[in-house]
Amino acid sequence: MAKVKKRKELSTGLLMLAGGLALTGCGQPAVQTAEAVPEQAASQSSAEKPVIVPANWPLQPQPIARTEAIENKIKTLLAQMSLEQKVGQIIQADIASVTPQQVRDYYLGSVLNGGNSAPGRDNRAGAAAWLQLADAFWLASTDTSDGRPYIPVMWGTDAVHGHSNVKGATIFPHNIGLGAMREPELMREIGRVTAAEMQVTGLDWTFAPTIAVVRDDRWGRTYESYGEDPQLVASYAPHILQGIQGVPGSADFLKGQHMLATVKHFLGDGGTVDGKDQGDNQHTEAQLRDIHGTPYYSAIAAGARVVMASYNSWFGEKMHGYRPMLNDVLVERMGFDGFVVGDWNGHGQVKGCTPTDCANSLLGGLDMFMAPDSWEKLYQNTLAQAKDGRIPMQRLDEAVARVLRIKAEMGLFEQVKPSERPLAGRYELLGSPEHRAVARQAARKSLVLLKNNQQLLPLKASSKVLVAGDGADHIGKQSGGWTLSWQGSGNKNSDFPNGESIYAGIKKAVEAGGGSTELSENGRFTDKPDVAVVVFGEEPYAEFVGDRSHLAFDDSRALQILTELKAKGIPTVSVFLSGRPLWVNPELNQSDAFVAAFLPGSEGGAVADLLIRSAEGEIRHDFQGKLSFSWPAKATGELLNLGDTNYQPQFAYGYGLTYSDKTELAKLSEESGISADQVLNFSRYLHAGKAVNPWQLQLLDKGQLTVVTEPLQKSAGDALEAVATDRLQQEDSVLLTFHQDAAVALNHAQGVALDLSRQANGDMTLELEYQVVAATPGKVSVAMQCGENCISALDFSSYFSRMNGKGWQSLKIPLRCFTAANSAFDLSKISQPLVLTATAGFQLQLAKVRLAENEGQGQCGN
Repeated sequence: MAKVKKRKELSTGLLMLAGGLALTGCGQPAVQTAEAVPEQAASQSSAEKPVIVPANWPLQPQPIARTEAIENKIKTLLAQMSLEQKVGQIIQADIASVTPQQVRDYYLGSVLNGGNSAPGRDNRAGAAAWLQLADAFWLASTDTSDGRPYIPVMWGTDAVHGHSNVKGATIFPHNIGLGAMREPELMREIGRVTAAEMQVTGLDWTFAPTIAVVRDDRWGRTYESYGEDPQLVASYAPHILQGIQGVPGSADFLKGQHMLATVKHFLGDGGTVDGKDQGDNQHTEAQLRDIHGTPYYSAIAAGARVVMASYNSWFGEKMHGYRPMLNDVLVERMGFDGFVVGDWNGHGQVKGCTPTDCANSLLGGLDMFMAPDSWEKLYQNTLAQAKDGRIPMQRLDEAVARVLRIKAEMGLFEQVKPSERPLAGRYELLGSPEHRAVARQAARKSLVLLKNNQQLLPLKASSKVLVAGDGADHIGKQSGGWTLSWQGSGNKNSDFPNGESIYAGIKKAVEAGGGSTELSENGRFTDKPDVAVVVFGEEPYAEFVGDRSHLAFDDSRALQILTELKAKGIPTVSVFLSGRPLWVNPELNQSDAFVAAFLPGSEGGAVADLLIRSAEGEIRHDFQGKLSFSWPAKATGELLNLGDTNYQPQFAYGYGLTYSDKTELAKLSEESGISADQVLNFSRYLHAGKAVNPWQLQLLDKGQLTVVTEPLQKSAGDALEAVATDRLQQEDSVLLTFHQDAAVALNHAQGVALDLSRQANGDMTLELEYQVVAATPGKVSVAMQCGENCISALDFSSYFSRMNGKGWQSLKIPLRCFTAANSAFDLSKISQPLVLTATAGFQLQLAKVRLAENEGQGQCGN
């Protein structure tokens, strides 16, 4: 039955839109740990706030001795540098907000490209554009015509799974998969390849590896971690570091085909309350040391020269300004002798600071500000503070010396411009066969076999194979976030000229053995197959956009495909793409075999290496992967880590079948442990034409609200009709037909409000995936609501009219558009993330509504 009711809490502004259409506003540790301090409860309140006791942290000597030549050079440079030049050296600007001339004018020591920054603001720019811009920054920084000292600029980038910002580069599996390999030695090759491909484009510094130990898989950066066990992470850190940087003491350390790496994020980013990105870590000091600190001892001993401060706090103390950690522990106890760089405007979160004014962060132990778009005002304020003594000259010189020391160790003072270096411009190295072979090996070893009932796998190459699911022929989805763009969204197979989809790999392997394949995203087939491989999983995301309140996989399309295939007697193999373990018991029950593929990167053929026998019937490769994260038996998201009390996972840490195992997995419980009121999805509101729990699709007509619960739903006064409609598969979109003036909205079932203010700062957008079936001569508006009498509406009448009959489109509306249209609009209290209002005659087929990144496509209206 339709739920038709009047609601007192329905906002006045929303009723105005619905009625009058007004556009209104409103491995082992590297060192032995010290004797543990007494454990305190992890839920310790701020009233019982502990303090860091440096003596509780193991004392490790500096692993890299300073050299007289470099120290003399630093002294000479400091004596030659003006105060303005010193301040410039400790500020890093984003290439989207700084020009080469400004780098010269402000003496900036470093630039970076953020996840959505690229030459010409084109995330898919060719490699040559990167090299050309690298030259421009280098030449600007080394222009000494005015008598300034010669100090080259450095360029840092998030090459977190290969040189993943550049089209054509080799994309490795994300760290979660690499941790499942249990083969840290292979990380050296991965680091070496990444460094080589970066130097093709003239870059010399990567913000990797992440050595976080994740304790709550709801965190949106879970896939950036090798695992939940600190010893595993500690065993990986030295290998990836030395693959990128070389071995300390060797002639090519930080030079030649090696370059500068960064270990991040210091400290405790993987242990925040409820897995909230940039949140508060309330572990005891002993837990902070023994869980989160262990990999840093290992990394520093292996030659780490840059540490990135973490966004998170520890009992309210933001790490970007917390001297007991950045200095007393990191430098004085761990033996770190490089420099500490901040994260994206992370200094602005320190008490008493803003992104453009933060002496406290420098005084707290930060050596280089990452000030992507705030750099100019920050430079001016920092310079003023250095002049009036608020920043002591001793501290400023210390920070500058640390930066100069690393530049000297890198050989930058003797280096030629980027385009003249040995690997520069050798574009054939990007995604070269040798590099792809390393990535394919890593991907193959990272896959974990969770289920293989009746020994269905490996499949005969002579089989007739149906390959289904939206991840089957989608290199972008199998690569995940931090791929060509920050969120990794919007990528097509054509954006990966050196990549291979999972389907393409299966097709090649099967056809080589005389079999056949059929690709069908929705699982429908023309010729009944012998077996079906269904590839599905999470959409790409990065950082806080991937934060979740639960661990239930909430996209039912794959389950529908698996259920239909099972009913037809077709054996099914699931290949699950995800950035973390998720509760997928229904999908596991409908699968005869199930592979946790995590995010394997650009080499989708690695899946076929394991799933398909050779043409001669031999097993080509066996499964090696073992879970580096415990797999949940419930979707609640409660902490589930090796060694926890009452540890009862669905699949334990270290689980992973091989072809010699005869394990038969019994039917699993399909009780998730969560209800709709426990779920708050921050990024997906409508998916496959249906509201994502706990959101509701509501029809608004004549002051009455109708919740869409049926395949065909009409509003109270028949002004608006919603019909479940096919796009790619059965009822995966909704057709909205406006017979009269009305509105449709997405509303939280329990009236919970969303805080999207942080997403707005990240230039996120509200994205609608739609097609206009029929236009209207009247008005069409898109709005957000922030409670009673608080709404901001944007006029999209002309836009939708232009899109009439043009097929499926994506509309991205930057969140900042809503505040620009209404200065009183509060993005921290969003009650309806979408209110679409239209006049009679408008027909819109809607498939998705979600938050997405803005890649320059966003628009605020007509």
